[in-house]
Amino acid sequence: MKNTTKSRLVAGTVFASLLALSACGSETAVTADAAAEPANITVDHAQGSTEVPVNPETVYTFDLGALDTLDALDVDVDGVPAANFPESLSKYAGDEYAKIGSMKEPDFEAISEGAPDLIIISGRVAGSYEELSKIAPTIDLSVDAADSMNSFKEAAGTLGRIFEKEDIVDEKLATIDERIGETKTAAADAGTGLIVMTSGGEMTAYGAGSRFGIIHDVLGVTPVAEIKSEGSHGESITAEYIATQNPDHLFVIDRDIAVGESGEAASAVMDNELVDGTTAAKNGNITMLDAPSWYLVGYGLNNVDSMISAVQDAVS
Repeated sequence: MKNTTKSRLVAGTVFASLLALSACGSETAVTADAAAEPANITVDHAQGSTEVPVNPETVYTFDLGALDTLDALDVDVDGVPAANFPESLSKYAGDEYAKIGSMKEPDFEAISEGAPDLIIISGRVAGSYEELSKIAPTIDLSVDAADSMNSFKEAAGTLGRIFEKEDIVDEKLATIDERIGETKTAAADAGTGLIVMTSGGEMTAYGAGSRFGIIHDVLGVTPVAEIKSEGSHGESITAEYIATQNPDHLFVIDRDIAVGESGEAASAVMDNELVDGTTAAKNGNITMLDAPSWYLVGYGLNNVDSMISAVQDAVS
């Protein structure tokens, strides 16, 4: 009788142990399954809020500023638009990167077939946001020209969060802030400046608050005049205007080079007696800015640093 009771007790203990082990195993399995699922975060952007995966596997971007930032963060990008990439991003012209349309027109079929986990856009394709959002989570990281640096920093921070590289973003932004301070100090005694873009032999001026306003708003170059601009467009000007304003510095962007079109080179457009008579020309202060970097890329972690360098070199 005692042996029977003892056997029952042993059996019960073994059974309870098995149940406990089974429960632990189930709990471990559930935990492992949960860990295997990709985490999502909610991202606020120019067109609302979107839930996106952390460290998305397949990334498409139409925004070359975002591409520049991701390149600086050593994040793999799978799809880009067909574009006239600057030297710093020239590798993305290769066939190993899917071409997802032009800078202004998405190829929806190619994008859908590529099944991206994240699509990044900005102003040039902002109107396609709704359609792209039907394919994959889409975020609009357009930079606000009226508040360019804060807007840029917010966009860089967003990418840092998505790809878990916030510390690297913070370090690079701290370096940029330091260089901005150095350039502003140099610009304080450098006189006035005028930003000119050439296209098809014509000239357009840009001032504070414009798409190229970083030169004035952030880096401290005094505008030679108040330039009227609307959206991404500047104010049409002539050589007579430049001569009348007589800036100490001219910053020139050749749009034709930026977009790969043939046309009269900016150097030729600016080569006339009126421009040659300005203080900028006489002192050798006409700076030809890297057109694709300024016109197409803009606000990326590496490119902003290069933009600062160009202005710092000019005013120092």
